[in-house]
Amino acid sequence: MASLLLPLCLLLLLPAAAASPGRLLPYDLLYADGVRAYVAREWGRAAELLQRALQSYAGLREARRACRAACLREAAFLGGPAGAGRWEAALFGRVLRRADCLQHCLRGRLGAAPSAHRASRAVRRDFQRREPYNYLQVAFFQLKKLDQAVSAAHTFFVANPQHLQMREDIEKYRRMSGVKSHSFRDLEAAPHWEAYEAGVQHYSADEYVQAVARLEESLSEALSALEECRALCEGPREDDDEEEMQPGLYEAVAAHYIQVLKCRQQCVLEIATKPGRFSATEDFIPSHLDLLQFAYDQVGNQMLAAECAASYLLFYPTDEPVLEKMKQYRTELGEDTAVTARESIQHYVQRSLMEKKLIYYAVEHLGEAFNDPDLWTPDELIPENLKEKHREDQEKQKQENLDMEEREERGPLPFEGIAVTMDSHQMNGTQRVVFDRVLTESECRDLLRLTKAAGEAGDGYRARRSPHTPHERFEGLTVLKAMQLAQNGDVDWRDAKLLLQASEKSRKIIESYFTPGKKLHFSFTHLVCRTAVDEKQEGRMDLSHPVHADNCLLDPEGQECWREPPAYVYRDYSGILYLNDDFQGGGLFFTEMDTVTVTAEVHPKCGRLVAFSSGKENPHGVWAVSRGRRCAVALWYTHSQEHAEQERVKAEELMKQRAVEQDQTDGEERQGAGGRGRSSSEPSAPNSRARPMSQRHKPGSDGTQHPKELRARDEL
Repeated sequence: MASLLLPLCLLLLLPAAAASPGRLLPYDLLYADGVRAYVAREWGRAAELLQRALQSYAGLREARRACRAACLREAAFLGGPAGAGRWEAALFGRVLRRADCLQHCLRGRLGAAPSAHRASRAVRRDFQRREPYNYLQVAFFQLKKLDQAVSAAHTFFVANPQHLQMREDIEKYRRMSGVKSHSFRDLEAAPHWEAYEAGVQHYSADEYVQAVARLEESLSEALSALEECRALCEGPREDDDEEEMQPGLYEAVAAHYIQVLKCRQQCVLEIATKPGRFSATEDFIPSHLDLLQFAYDQVGNQMLAAECAASYLLFYPTDEPVLEKMKQYRTELGEDTAVTARESIQHYVQRSLMEKKLIYYAVEHLGEAFNDPDLWTPDELIPENLKEKHREDQEKQKQENLDMEEREERGPLPFEGIAVTMDSHQMNGTQRVVFDRVLTESECRDLLRLTKAAGEAGDGYRARRSPHTPHERFEGLTVLKAMQLAQNGDVDWRDAKLLLQASEKSRKIIESYFTPGKKLHFSFTHLVCRTAVDEKQEGRMDLSHPVHADNCLLDPEGQECWREPPAYVYRDYSGILYLNDDFQGGGLFFTEMDTVTVTAEVHPKCGRLVAFSSGKENPHGVWAVSRGRRCAVALWYTHSQEHAEQERVKAEELMKQRAVEQDQTDGEERQGAGGRGRSSSEPSAPNSRARPMSQRHKPGSDGTQHPKELRARDEL
């Protein structure tokens, strides 16, 4: 749902954005009018105003970029008196001349009051997140302009891939007749990203001629985007806290200048971050040159390959493989052939290094803070007393990027009310997560009732001893065995059905979180209980389940995990859905490869689901159950359909057969009660198909949806 980041009361109080020929209207006022029209369901006016707001936003950015470029060419040093004041006149003369040029240029493009275009932080954030397109897609849909609605929806979704409502809308659009595939286009697509991804695809397919063309295009567009971003850094300081004491002239100029330099340095992260992602592509500009030098070499253009290699060495002058390639190129081209780095790259590196020197001076002497976005910054540029902190910051940034990358791979959770209690970062590992509220207390009680059958007629080694320790009794029940017991009348059908539903709900959660878009199949499902044998707990030193990995044979001494039989090498993800906590011990723990160093622990409780990848990155074990009975649904999943759990297929067939029989029985009972069909005056059953989009709750509307009441067991 589109969020009204400006309070609605404020939007209604704002004056309408009056048209003024030849002037660029402030985009925040156009946006406010557009949202106001949206709330009033004036779809045509809303679409027009929102489109004009987007055009004004783009126009403002272009005006600032163009004025900066024009004034940069025009500005020149002013003369001044000799002696101590000369440098001051030269410095501030240029500052004043530049300020005058920018004001004049912006007035010509924006109107008499450029300050009218200073929008609030909330509105700027809306445009950065592409929120206007969220409103726009609804307005276009109401106007029956389907192609434009699809493009607006897709443009918003590209930058907000976790938005559940838009994900649902996109799927509905795909199923609609008359929607063309080319309508799913990103109206805000950055040219350098389109070219870069196409170039990398060609590169991966060994199509080096095409790769060269698209990567060159991407590099050129990326450098252009970098200049635009840098131009926007020189705008007004719109986020200052007016209550703070303002610094003196020199301090203010220095602080603002350092702020501008930091902003410019961060531009490389902005252009290297794909819309919808949180972390930037590492070494974005150098990576272009690395790919290009190899691609040019493959197509036989050693001169351009050498030029790209020389350009790459400006970033990493001691890179051994590229230095070797340079020797090879010089030999092939002849020692007399001059090979120099590209002028644009030389300018980029020299300018960036100059800015870094000034920033690090401010860090060392003026108490500034700086997170250097580049991995290639030379050590000699960093002051000695800051080098250790710089290395720590670099390592921290790398870890944060890894965490971000993992978070970005997550899909949205498919059920409401489920909480992510711990993620990989909090669990000191990778591909680990803990969810809570997957089951209700009543559902846990129903499944615990089913575990009694596991002890009496289940498949848990005849309820004698655990396969892992003589100090515990093990009881287990597969989904097929549960259905067979229900068929024989030994357990309640609803409890057996709940086991299928709970495990399927867990599968959907894990698939959506870890592998969105990639199907997970059940490998094995087991309802298991481990009960402490009271008379065998004294002096106990073993575990309920020793440390192991689920798809490989763990070798602690060799720090390796061998993916070979008898390990279940096809298993990709594992899960444990806990049913109770009224026992002692029995917690899950993760270790390093040494099987000794514990990195994280998970304490069982009703409805808690712990999930993790099944490989060597997640060795795990279970502490001894020293008192009581610990019950859980153990789950394993695979991407391989050929290793999908066949017993589950049979169990689902039995459940469907049971449902058909129940419908027949219910029909006979209804006929026996009266034999009449539905009268014409009775309301017909609601259509089971999804409602059209025009009837659903729209962003910013006053309507709300209330799901019908469901029994706890049907929530799954």
